[in-house]
Amino acid sequence: MSNYFDWKDNTDLLKRPIPFLVVIALMALIGFVLIKQGIAFGVGVLMLPFVVTYIFLVLKEPRIGLMGLFIINYFILGVSRYIDGIPYGLAIDFHLVLILLSLFFRSFFNKVPWKRAWNDLFILALIWFIWILFQLLNPMATTRSTWFSSMRGIGLYMFLTIPIIFITFNKKEDLKTFFIIWGVMSILASLKGIIQQHIGVDPWEQAWLDGGGALTHIVRGKLRVFSFMTDAGQYGASQGHSGIVFMLLAANQKKSSRLRVFYAITGLLALYGMMISGTRGAIAVPIMGLALYTLLQGNIKAIIIGGLVGLAVIGFFTLTTIGNSNYTINRMRTAFNPNDASFQVRLNNQRILRSYMASRPIGTGLGSTSAEAKRIAPNSLAAQVPTDSWYVMIWVEQGIIGLTLHLFILLYILIKSSLIIFFKLKDPWIKAQMSALAAGLFGIMVASYGNGVLGQMPTGIIIYSSMAFLFLAQEYEVDINENSKIIEKALPN
Repeated sequence: MSNYFDWKDNTDLLKRPIPFLVVIALMALIGFVLIKQGIAFGVGVLMLPFVVTYIFLVLKEPRIGLMGLFIINYFILGVSRYIDGIPYGLAIDFHLVLILLSLFFRSFFNKVPWKRAWNDLFILALIWFIWILFQLLNPMATTRSTWFSSMRGIGLYMFLTIPIIFITFNKKEDLKTFFIIWGVMSILASLKGIIQQHIGVDPWEQAWLDGGGALTHIVRGKLRVFSFMTDAGQYGASQGHSGIVFMLLAANQKKSSRLRVFYAITGLLALYGMMISGTRGAIAVPIMGLALYTLLQGNIKAIIIGGLVGLAVIGFFTLTTIGNSNYTINRMRTAFNPNDASFQVRLNNQRILRSYMASRPIGTGLGSTSAEAKRIAPNSLAAQVPTDSWYVMIWVEQGIIGLTLHLFILLYILIKSSLIIFFKLKDPWIKAQMSALAAGLFGIMVASYGNGVLGQMPTGIIIYSSMAFLFLAQEYEVDINENSKIIEKALPN
């Protein structure tokens, strides 16, 4: 007996129409759902089978969830320009919680190395998160309804990402995977930015610009490229971060020509993306990153070459007018001008806030400087005066106590990582990778004075992961030494 669903040609559909009618009915149902519930609901229904399958895979293997996190971290917020009404940021929270659930269930059948997560880096993240929780009780808070949306990038993601890296993604091969995923996503971000620059924005991006985005992203008739990220400031800093890290990786990759080419292409495209973003403060990322990298090499020749390169870049922007006719170069040049009008406005805002914060040592509460706070507490000075800086935002929302604690944690991580690289690491490739990560971290720390980028997506997850990898560096060398001993024993005498 022939199968009812088999047919030799299209005319058989008329004789056996049920499969065809089922497809038509499903299409009609999907169309009805889209009309009645909106495109967001319809897309959710269509994606449900894929989401369920993905959840199953992550529960089976938590590493898949971490790799998925690195991917969606890059473009999840930009999706809101195309489909509105969905809290996309919660996808990051969902991934982190799902990975932890996977580890919890796995512990019933296999040994999960929870103790690996207990180290000084996690303790610092824990202390910081406890301080974030305390902000719920801040009696000086102008609003508490913004606490949840603000605390995630500032404290929660750091608190959860670091131990997950130590437990599930702690091998040298995992570091390589991390760089490859990061590189691919950075290339995609660069290509999207190049399309915006040379071809133009799509209809949804144009609608976003028309709805208010143009106020900050069209300067003198020129587009500040933002790719598929939230804004040009984040795009520029993120690409500057990728640029310095991958250029340093390319310079030090000796064994694999394919990886060297991949890293070089990623770095060059990322630096170009940084330039076309029009984010002036982003140039601090590669410059300051290169400065730290040269110091970490402990090599006079490297320090001299790095210093000359850095001075040449600074000299080009400060001592010459070459390229002033080019909008991108001209805008970047203003970053080195202390009399720039935008810079003076920022200094004036900080002077206003300084007197306001004198009587608020624990700040005005998380989220009190956000766009949402302007609507909820329009009479609050914290909501009305732009902070324009990650550190100024921390200072206003958490006071001088919170800012001091935050800076201590960041400097502890940077200094300890630098000491490990300088004094402990012997393997040239591991040292080069860790130096690149430390350079990127330092560059973002410096650039965060001009823009609020450190805890924002995609930079935040990349930075928190980098911190964990830096503290795992010595373990990578132990693995190399152990593998070498195993090989030596296996070789005939």
